[in-house]
Amino acid sequence: MADVVVSDAPASHRYEATVDGELAGFAEYHDRGTTRVFTHTEVLDAFEGHGVGSALAKGALDDVSASGRRVKAICPFIAAYIGRHPSYETLLVVDA
Repeated sequence: MADVVVSDAPASHRYEATVDGELAGFAEYHDRGTTRVFTHTEVLDAFEGHGVGSALAKGALDDVSASGRRVKAICPFIAAYIGRHPSYETLLVVDA
């Protein structure tokens, strides 16, 4: 599979993962002050099992980190990704 490109789509309140220009998945969020609250992540059926979800989570969390924001992971997928990649735990807030 081609490279996954992850970009913030602020008008839609989500990060989008594309493969060859086609939407492959997204991670929805809303902001509370300086905290980005992830609420739902979805990978489209045609792209499941190809690492799109992991690329999406990494890209979104790297962007949050670079922006100086913090993370609240209501979304089970984002929470599990952070659990498997402890370097992202420093971004977490308990209450937001």
